[in-house]
Amino acid sequence: MGEARTIVDHFLRQVEDQPNEVAICFKQTAGGDFVERTWVEIYRDVQRVGLLLKERGIQPGDRIAQLSENRYEWVLIDLAALSVGAVHVPLHATLSADQAAYQIDHSESRLLFISNQEQDDKLADVSSPLASLEGMFSFDPVSRSAQLLEAELPSLSNGTLEVHPVADPTSELATLIYTSGTTGEPKGVMLSHSNLMSNAEATAQAYGLRNKEVQVGFLPLSHIFSRTCDLYIWMTLGGRLAIAESRETVIKDCQEIQPTYLNGVPYFFDKVAQGIFSAGHADTPGALKKTLGGRIVFCNSGGAPLPETIYDFYASQGVPILQGYGLTETSPVISCSTTQFDRRGCIGKPIPGVEVKIHDGEIVTRGPHVMLGYWRNQQATDEIIRDGWLHTGDLGELDEDGFLRITGRSKELIVTAGGKNIAPMLIESLLSGDELIDQVLVIGDNRKYLIALIVPNLPRLRQQSAAPDSPVKDLFRDQDLLELVQQTLNNRLQRLSRHEQIARFALLEDPFSIERGELTAKLSLRRTVIADHYAETIESLYGS
Repeated sequence: MGEARTIVDHFLRQVEDQPNEVAICFKQTAGGDFVERTWVEIYRDVQRVGLLLKERGIQPGDRIAQLSENRYEWVLIDLAALSVGAVHVPLHATLSADQAAYQIDHSESRLLFISNQEQDDKLADVSSPLASLEGMFSFDPVSRSAQLLEAELPSLSNGTLEVHPVADPTSELATLIYTSGTTGEPKGVMLSHSNLMSNAEATAQAYGLRNKEVQVGFLPLSHIFSRTCDLYIWMTLGGRLAIAESRETVIKDCQEIQPTYLNGVPYFFDKVAQGIFSAGHADTPGALKKTLGGRIVFCNSGGAPLPETIYDFYASQGVPILQGYGLTETSPVISCSTTQFDRRGCIGKPIPGVEVKIHDGEIVTRGPHVMLGYWRNQQATDEIIRDGWLHTGDLGELDEDGFLRITGRSKELIVTAGGKNIAPMLIESLLSGDELIDQVLVIGDNRKYLIALIVPNLPRLRQQSAAPDSPVKDLFRDQDLLELVQQTLNNRLQRLSRHEQIARFALLEDPFSIERGELTAKLSLRRTVIADHYAETIESLYGS
């Protein structure tokens, strides 16, 4: 075939070049064995789903929503939708009923694919009818009106699917991905075929990835980080992708699959390090590589700032974490570190074809990665894309060697009662780099001083206690431990100004979670949600 112009072109090339090579592994039952599919087997399954879409009257440009956890069927729906020219609208599996309904309605999706009974039950609680939907299919048997996908798929004896010809990949819409809504109403990010393909190709080139890489994907495919850097890079290179059974089984899955590289977020990499420290193997050469399967060469981190202590530990173990940076609106990768170009505390250099500059302290970018705009929201589009440059909302610096560094987020700036502008992300990054602190949220807008809500690392906190077996509430009242935490805060922030110090803090027993809406799918803090949940605690810290 000719030059690849879309993700589907890359997929078809793999089918043509290596039809019988194992391409993907996944688990059909919890705790079961990995099941393998070759490129040609995936192709046949995609053909059947595509024929079903055609039978249901789906036309190029129609929206198709999917509410599912990571699984093999997720990949089939994505490829089939792109093959018939439909627009894939992936919804995070952790969305509430009303959140999912909003995105289905706002995108005017004609069909919906769901994974299981949990998602079926969720949609039963939708407060308003899903007016645009003409049909719903489920991957597992469910009790409501969804049709079982496998039972509805046509036989290939009925014919083969003719792939929709994309006339202009730069302008034809491929997917709508809704922003995580850390502030305001979620917005539908419109990404073209060219956005997706160019970003996957450029990122693979920047990392120096080979054609036979082995990956374990565990981040949500509904998020653009995993979709581009796990799914589409796999299709571009033609390696092997294993879909992790769950977030809890990633280490076990890595040891079985033996990936050569791994995409993750700082929270995951921190937990892996903590496990090695707890087992007493932190100083054992090769301990980290063995934990991740034995063949790992490097890891990629995105979604949030990486604590320098984690960066240093992985480097000491010979498995560097290469930090990258991007947004849903940029497909997502803007910059990344590589094994050749890496600098502590930086998020790498712009990937090929991507321009970056600093405008009034803000990172702005342009190139083939920049979205078409926000779905049905021209005003928001015009606010973020000005004179061809996308304004990221992130504050940053470019050093003399071209390395990019994040210094804060302009939309999340705290303005204190004294008029001081403070970037909480910088402070949180410094604090979460300490082994005593798992998660932290800094608060202080319109207040006289900063406070912090801290989720401590309980095992490490107990190690510092004179009564390590005490109930958690007693630990949190231990004056010696409280003084230790305060000293830790002072030490971590000693390079910052006086108004950037933490005056008071509260220790929290429960981690911030996706399930309670406190974290986005990429594990970013939902500040207003957390502040609402702990409103009483916050007010007590600002009391007498």
